[in-house]
Amino acid sequence: MSNWLKAGLIGAAVAVLLEVLGIIPCVGCITWLLAYIVYGCVGALAVYWMPLPRQPGPAAGHGALAGTIAAAIAGAIGLIILLGITTVFVPLGVLGEALEGTGVDAAELWETFAGLMGTVTCGTGCYAVGVGIAAGLGALGGLIFAAIQPE
Repeated sequence: MSNWLKAGLIGAAVAVLLEVLGIIPCVGCITWLLAYIVYGCVGALAVYWMPLPRQPGPAAGHGALAGTIAAAIAGAIGLIILLGITTVFVPLGVLGEALEGTGVDAAELWETFAGLMGTVTCGTGCYAVGVGIAAGLGALGGLIFAAIQPE
């Protein structure tokens, strides 16, 4: 197994744990930041397992691959969690009660943003952006580690 794949799978396990913990109210405010730190550390871990000497270019590539693997897996599981929450735990009645008297049509709002299609479209867009950010952070973590410890 390659070093970036191994680091990416370890990072995915940690990031999935953070996704699950993010369900808890107020904890989700912290877990997204911790996930970004994990992606940088995953990149550094991939470079740590690289054969010596560690060159900056390949180190950034290995870090980016590890960050991408971790974010892709964790993001997919996070999207599944989000789909479960929006289709099971957020019924239209609760939304309707919250918006009562505001003049906003709860059914239309639900269909646009919080329904199944809204979750899929918005969630997929955020998923793609998140994987890109994780790749960049993994590359940065790998590059920094290779600069600090080339041998």
